[in-house]
Amino acid sequence: MTPNPTTRATVRAPEIDRPGIDWLNVPAPLSLASLRGRLAILDFWTFCCINCIHILPTLKRVEQAFPEDVVVIGVHSPKFAAERDVANVRHALARYGIAHPVAHDPDFQLWQQYAVRAWPTLVFVSPDGYVIGQHSGEPDPERLMEVVGQAVKDYRRNGAMQPRPLALTPEPAAHSRFSFPGKIKPLPTESGDPIWMLADAGHHQIVLLDDAGRDIARFGSGRPGFNDGPSDGARFRDPQGLAADAQAIYVADTGNHAIRRIDRLTGQVATLAGTGRRGYVLQSAVPLADAELASPWDMTLAGDTLYFANAGTHQLGYLDFARAEIVRLAGSGAENIHDGPAGEAALAQPSGLALSPGGGALYFADSETSSVRAVLSDEDGPRVETLVGKGLFEFGHANGPFEESRLQHALGLDWWPDAGPEGGLLVADSYNNALRVLDFATRTVRDLDDGFDCHDPVCYPLAEPAGVTLAGEDRLLVSDTNNHRIMEYRPALRRYRTWAA
Repeated sequence: MTPNPTTRATVRAPEIDRPGIDWLNVPAPLSLASLRGRLAILDFWTFCCINCIHILPTLKRVEQAFPEDVVVIGVHSPKFAAERDVANVRHALARYGIAHPVAHDPDFQLWQQYAVRAWPTLVFVSPDGYVIGQHSGEPDPERLMEVVGQAVKDYRRNGAMQPRPLALTPEPAAHSRFSFPGKIKPLPTESGDPIWMLADAGHHQIVLLDDAGRDIARFGSGRPGFNDGPSDGARFRDPQGLAADAQAIYVADTGNHAIRRIDRLTGQVATLAGTGRRGYVLQSAVPLADAELASPWDMTLAGDTLYFANAGTHQLGYLDFARAEIVRLAGSGAENIHDGPAGEAALAQPSGLALSPGGGALYFADSETSSVRAVLSDEDGPRVETLVGKGLFEFGHANGPFEESRLQHALGLDWWPDAGPEGGLLVADSYNNALRVLDFATRTVRDLDDGFDCHDPVCYPLAEPAGVTLAGEDRLLVSDTNNHRIMEYRPALRRYRTWAA
């Protein structure tokens, strides 16, 4: 249902100023009375939800087009326990550049009052305080602009509008060397000297670091956009994932729904796949020029195959360099945790990838089900198998056998031979602010960093780590995302320190 001001609405909008709700980005709580004379759009969202993130650019377009006639209000209705913490919501607002008012509603008061059933949902409230429409899921951007524009015209004609600016106090951006860093990965070198590549997501750049954590190079102008060209002029938008070979660095340019290529010799940036617009479910193989992606979040390279996590459609795909095609690997497009033949399986926002040493298994962190799963090959074709995790709403911080262990919105993975006699996986368990280990020999999960000593002058814990990589014998590097730094862990010595910040 979309806003229709020509029909007299009969449902009075429930009050939005209620005890127990924290208001962000505004100097004081908002009420329906304070919004009178303006069209209000209530955006029910939660910051883990990729579909909620997808509609933010469209809502920003609405705000910019009608700055005094329309008020967008985010109603943050948290799914995960970590999302109930208002400090984490503040980080999310800064990360995604959300400047409109946000009502943090951890007890779902407004969700229930407005009879919302899914994330995201938009509710439209007339200038005189009545509910005039509702839309669940991602709206078509052009259609939303059209109907909002028509509603504003009609209300102006009826004399119902009282346009005026809204006082805002948005969360400040991070002023630091890194801003909400994503994945960190090794860059292959002929000399063997370690070089690390980092997705500096909040700065919309890719950074190369030497083994002491010092900048070697940066790619991207630092301003968000979708432009190819030389390293200092090209633009990315919220890049998250990386992979590399001897010729190029490959970038999961998440906010642009694209896979980009940085030439290692010239620094020239080019687009391999993606149009800059949110694509839909991957189906049959398509040429690179025709491919449409949705929030690619991580990638890993095996020969002529570049695997990627297409988080926005809950699928895994791969770029076949030999055929110049994008191909679906796993996931029907349904959001859930169902195993089986890869094309029929249901995934939920895959966000981290790691290959087994022999390449026989592709492991992935399926963030919305708080699970670690694998694509395995057998004689009947690839199939999906869940190692840890049970459902969309089953999460926690529990160690023990795979079947009983719980994670909370894990984002990063890497293979770790020292996990046990058969190796295993390192997991950046993002919303638990922890590093976890999956031991394949014992089929158990444990915390890696329990009891480690901090070797910083001032010590503070991990905050939503998004990436982890094995950096040599007894050495790990971790993207400590909300703390805007990279950590170094020494498991045998049971100590950690800030490596780059």
